[in-house]
This record gives sequence, structure tokens and C-alpha cells, in this order.
Amino acid sequence: MGVFKKTVLAVAAASFLAGCSQEEQTTQAAAEVQTEQTVQTENKIKTADVINNYADLAHATFADSLKTAKELRTALQTLVDNPTQENLDKAQSAWLAARVPYQQSEVYRFGNPVVDDWEGQLNAWPLDEGLIDYVDAGKYDSELGNVGATANIIANTSLNVGTENLDISSITPELLASLNELGGSEANVATGYHAIEFLLWGQDLNGTEAGAGQRSVSDYAKGDDCTNGNCERRGEYLIAAADLLVADLEYMVGQWEAGSADNYRQTFIALKEEESLRRMLFGMGSLALGELAGERMKVALEAGSTEDEHDCFSDNTHNSHFYNAKGIQNVFTGSFTTSTGDVVSGPSLQDMLGEANTDAQNRISGMFGDSEKALMALVESAENGQAFDQLIAAGNDQGNALVKNAIDALVQETSGIEELARTIGIQNLNPDTADHTF
Repeated sequence: MGVFKKTVLAVAAASFLAGCSQEEQTTQAAAEVQTEQTVQTENKIKTADVINNYADLAHATFADSLKTAKELRTALQTLVDNPTQENLDKAQSAWLAARVPYQQSEVYRFGNPVVDDWEGQLNAWPLDEGLIDYVDAGKYDSELGNVGATANIIANTSLNVGTENLDISSITPELLASLNELGGSEANVATGYHAIEFLLWGQDLNGTEAGAGQRSVSDYAKGDDCTNGNCERRGEYLIAAADLLVADLEYMVGQWEAGSADNYRQTFIALKEEESLRRMLFGMGSLALGELAGERMKVALEAGSTEDEHDCFSDNTHNSHFYNAKGIQNVFTGSFTTSTGDVVSGPSLQDMLGEANTDAQNRISGMFGDSEKALMALVESAENGQAFDQLIAAGNDQGNALVKNAIDALVQETSGIEELARTIGIQNLNPDTADHTF
């Protein structure tokens, strides 16, 4: 029961008791206390409900990712069948739309092994794009010694790796999956959102200047109109990568489906409540600090390197970062809004925090608001003509400050997540060691 409701109840009781006998007052006061205790019990957030809602949110987020991936698959098929500029534009728009729910799903990665072990095939980056297709060698910074850096799967039907000769004549989802981390290099990424992104935009040759990749639609043209060769195989690659993306997301939706007797959701819910909460909190803090503030922002800023930009071909990094942070906030508030505007919501960590300490709830909610504003500033900058790759450029003091402000806000938010954990009784945050801070 909130302070306001308690105050109203107390005033009403005092007014009523003023006209009663001592015995009546005692009886009435006891009744009021019992009523208040009953209301408090009814309103108390149950940890099991928070955990179940988290699983519902994960399922909804991956289901929306699957829906938008299927829409992307349809747009890609239309492009391959009828390669016009309009259809390329629509395919690019479908890719951008598919990133919105998927980036919100990454908060479920850390702490949930079924997601973390699976995620690389969908979202690994940065990638050596020379593994996939032609590149401008003069502006191609491949990983030193990478055997896949000039493999160009689209232009070749066989590939030599050491003493082994691989048959890559038939481009299938299975083949592409097998080529990930070719030769032991993590830069060899043949699948997922970023492989599709490269095939839709091509290299971004602008460095830290304005502009994204500018792939010509004629790279998918028929017959003599084809540019840069192998247009048919390029289309086959695009569709195979999309098919694998859809299949992978179907698998993960199934892992969070309610009512299944044998999936990860059941494993997660069957954990001790403390362990389930720990995984939730660890996922939030790990994405906020180690991954988003660290790997995806600080590394890129300090190096001034567009190679470390997340959605580097499309210059969509600002949105990618914003929706990562949105996913963290979704777990805190217990709410997710789908691409069609439907809202999935329920009891949350924020609710649990409010019951334990209202002041902490207000303060930590403010931290989430601050990080949202700081990341929205990156989005607004991009919309006004200065994208993330320009913001991290050496000498761009104002742009650097915007990125640093976002990093600082995420660091502060992480401290809030740690306080949240302590307040609701979770002292050790690492699911593996149970003795770790972010």
C-alpha cells in the first residue's frame, strides 16, 4: 500500500473513532489494522510472478524478432526476384525494422546460457566482409592473417583452408553456418544480421565522414545488367542467410514458449527464485556495462575506429545502442512493446524495489531515464546528420562528449542495478560464481 493510501486510511479512521466509545474504538482500530494488513498482503509482489513475467517478456521479444525476420525474408525474396531500387530500399527498411526487437532481446543473453551459446550465429560482429563478397581492397582493413579475409564465398565454388579444400558450390544455410569462425578466426562471420546488412548496403567507404554503404541494386540484376559478377549467387547467399536467421529465431521462441515440458523456460522457472533473479540482474548489468558501454561504445570511441561500430554498413548503430538499452529497461519495468504496438507487461523488478524501498525505486528509475535520454541524444544526432561513426572521430570533441555521456549514464545505471540487487536481497550477481560485481 502506498503512503498516500495509508494516510487517507489513517485520517478516515481517526475521524470515525472520534465519535465512538473506548471499546468501540479499540475494536474499530483492530479492524482497520487487519484491513490494512490484508490489503498489503494482496498487493505484495510475488517473486514467482516477476520471474514468470520475465519469461513472458523474453518470449514476446523473440517472437517479435521472428515476425520481423520473416518480413525481412519476404522483402529479400522480392528483391532477388525483381531487383529494383524500390525493392532494395524496402529490403533495407525491413532490415532496420528487424533490428528493433532483436536488439531488445540481447538483455536475455547474459546469464541465460541457451541464449548466449546461440547468439553468435545471429549477431556476431565485427566481420571480415571479404569472406562473403567483393570489397574495395584499398579500404578494407581485414584481420591480420585471417584465411577467410579474401575468401569471397559468392565468387568461388571451392575454398582452400590449410590442406583442406572445401566445396562451397551450393550455398545453403547449413554451409554458411559451417563457415562461421573459419580457420579459428572470430572475424569470419558468414551468417546473421550483419552478413545480411553487408549484402544490402555493401562496405561503408566513408570512414568517419558522413554516409553509409552504397551497394548498387545492379549487384542483384539479371543477365548482362549484373555488376561485380555473381549476382545469382549473391541472391542465393542473401536468401540462405535469411532462412537461417528465421530458423534460429524459431528455435529461440520455442525455448521461451509457455506450456512446454522440456525447454529453457521450464528450466529457468524451476530454479531457486534467488537464482532466477540473479540471472535477470546479471543480464541487465552485463549488457549495460561490459557489452554496450564497453565493447560497443568505449572501445570504438577510444580507438576512433569505424571497424568497431556495431551496425557499420548501414550506419544504424545509434538505433542499435538505443534498443539495447531499451531492452534492459524492459526487464526493469516488466514491459515490452511489440512492433505492432501491443504491450506485454506484468510484475517487475521495479515493483519489487518499490515495495522494499520507495526512495531507491525513485532514484534508480531516474538512472534508467537518464541513460535513455543520453542514448536518445545519439539517435537525434544521427537524425540531424551526424551518425555514430562521425561522433567517435578523433577531434570531434562535441561528438565524443555525446558518446562519453551515454557511456557514463550506463555506468551509473549499472550501479543502480547493483543497488537494486542488494535491496531485494541478491548479494552475489554472477550466476557462475555467485561472487561477482559487474
